[in-house]
Amino acid sequence: MSPSLVAPAELMTARLRLRKPTLADAGPLFRAYTTDKHVTRFLVWTPHGSETETHDYLEHCLGEWSKGSSFPYVMETRDGLSGPIGMIDLRKRSQAMDFGYVLARSHWGQGLMTEALAAAVDWSLDQPEIWRASAFCDVDNGASGRVMEKAGMSFEGILRRYFVHPNISSEPRDCRMYAKVRD
Repeated sequence: MSPSLVAPAELMTARLRLRKPTLADAGPLFRAYTTDKHVTRFLVWTPHGSETETHDYLEHCLGEWSKGSSFPYVMETRDGLSGPIGMIDLRKRSQAMDFGYVLARSHWGQGLMTEALAAAVDWSLDQPEIWRASAFCDVDNGASGRVMEKAGMSFEGILRRYFVHPNISSEPRDCRMYAKVRD
C-alpha cells in the first residue's frame, strides 16, 4: 500500500454516510444482515452464528484499515435513524482499487448500494495513483451486476472459475468483471 493514499474517515452521498467502522457496530450489523442467508449468498463468508463473530470480523476490518491495505466503510442513512445497513470495502491493488459490498435486505431496491459504490469509485479515481476501479460478482448475481453498471462501471467479461462463494459451492465459480478506468 502506498503511504500517500489516505482514505477519509467518512464519505457522504445524497442519502448515505459511509464511515470507518467501530466495534460498537457488531450488534447492529449482526441484527441487520450478517445472519441473513439471502444477503450472504454471494459473499466470501458464511452467515455469522453469533454477534462475537461479527465483532471479530470488525476487528479484522479495523486492522486492515490501520495497515492501509483496505478501507471498509459502514453504510448508514444520512439521518442515522436506521443504524448500520451495510458495508463497502475499498481495497488498493497497485494502481487499482477494487470493491466488495453488502447491504441489508430491508434496504434492497432503493438504489442505495449504487449510490455508495458510485461515491467509492469516484473518490478512488480522484486519487492520482488510482487508474482503475473494479469489482466482480458471481455470474448468477444479476442484481450486483446492475449495481456496478448503474455506478458507471462497464462489463469487461467473464472470469472462468475465478472465486469461491462458500454459500453456493466449495469450487471456484465463474464471475463477471466490471471496471471504470481513468483516461
